[in-house]
Amino acid sequence: MTLDDLIQRPQYSVPQAQKEAVLLAELTRLGKSHRERSPEYARLARVMFPGSADPQNLAALPYLPVGLFKERLLSSVPESEVFKILQSSGTTGQTPSRILLDRETAQLQTLALSRIMTSVLGPHRLPMVLIESADLIRDRRQFNARAAGLLGMINFGRDHFYALDTNLELLVPELKDFLRRFGGGPFLVFGFTFLVWTRFYQPLVEAGLDLSQGILIHGGGWKKLQEQAVSAADFRAALRKAMGLTRIYNFYGMVEQVGSVFLEGEDGYLYPPNFADVIVRDPYTFEEVAPGQTGVLEVLSALPRSYPGHCLLTEDLGVVQAIDSPACGRFGKAFSVLGRIPDAEVRGCSDVIATKVG
Repeated sequence: MTLDDLIQRPQYSVPQAQKEAVLLAELTRLGKSHRERSPEYARLARVMFPGSADPQNLAALPYLPVGLFKERLLSSVPESEVFKILQSSGTTGQTPSRILLDRETAQLQTLALSRIMTSVLGPHRLPMVLIESADLIRDRRQFNARAAGLLGMINFGRDHFYALDTNLELLVPELKDFLRRFGGGPFLVFGFTFLVWTRFYQPLVEAGLDLSQGILIHGGGWKKLQEQAVSAADFRAALRKAMGLTRIYNFYGMVEQVGSVFLEGEDGYLYPPNFADVIVRDPYTFEEVAPGQTGVLEVLSALPRSYPGHCLLTEDLGVVQAIDSPACGRFGKAFSVLGRIPDAEVRGCSDVIATKVG
């Protein structure tokens, strides 16, 4: 089995042991390529992980702390091959990450995201509600994670309706018109979590609109909702009660690994796609911990070719709940994100939005 097989096969269909064998070979090769093309990464890997040229498992692969991309512009391609620059969403005073993409990496990310989303949306484009303002996207060469997420999801819809005006207020009459036209069949709703809750759900609590045919994809941070004592279960229950939305999929991802989105299953856990994985590490020893134990999440992806972002230690705590569990028909690791490491910066798109509109 090859990386192309992992991407082209139905997602979540490869047992963990089989996936790990393919990913180990691919990520070892990718790490060697980054060391050859990025002297700065080669120095980092040599100093941080001496003797790691021949890893025997995924946990032995060299990794970088995700915060390093706030301090360094790491690249494995010449400047002439840079196709797009992604920038993380940052609150005032924060330094954003900057990620350089060449065309190969951008195309891989687009293909990979398509394979993930069609696993829950089906093969056809659906009418789409974007819980966002139409003026978000400006410079297509350099834009932040919020705009990048929006652009990535637009491809899975048609008859796009931007549900918020310039001031992020809900366009209720226009939404009613959209539902008159498309609400009788499946349609896609996409938005970042805080906007879904504060700018979409709350204005519609008393409206009685029927969104029962909708499929909601949302993500980007939970910190501000947790501060308001809104859990994931509360979120789902409220949207179900107010507008009949039952197909709701949270996702976990970051600009440093765009394309490798970890999508929620029907059991409420997150799952890596075939071409990505997670490792949970002890916060003191950084050794991999067993399923059921809490630690720092590391995310791995075979997609990044233009920058050394294939193995990244995040600033989030998580736990692997099960491996190859038949609970919702998905192979691989089922995991949960428990929140930020204490004192880590707020970096989720929704949390950034909340600091600006809250």
